[in-house]
Amino acid sequence: MFGLGMPELIVILVIALLIFGASRLPEIGSGIGKAIRNFKKSVKEPPEIDITPEEKKLEAKEAAEEKSD
Repeated sequence: MFGLGMPELIVILVIALLIFGASRLPEIGSGIGKAIRNFKKSVKEPPEIDITPEEKKLEAKEAAEEKSD
């Protein structure tokens, strides 16, 4: 796992504990988890805003109508 063993992970956890304190670590973890969930959700969903220029929309609509005739 990226060349990190158990001793390195323990050192990182101790440093994070010293910097942020025990009361803030769960808060930080939940924030990171929510960010990851939102990122995955946004990647899977189609875009909400259609940015296709109006001219191309009209051309596509006209082409579809011609094919159906």
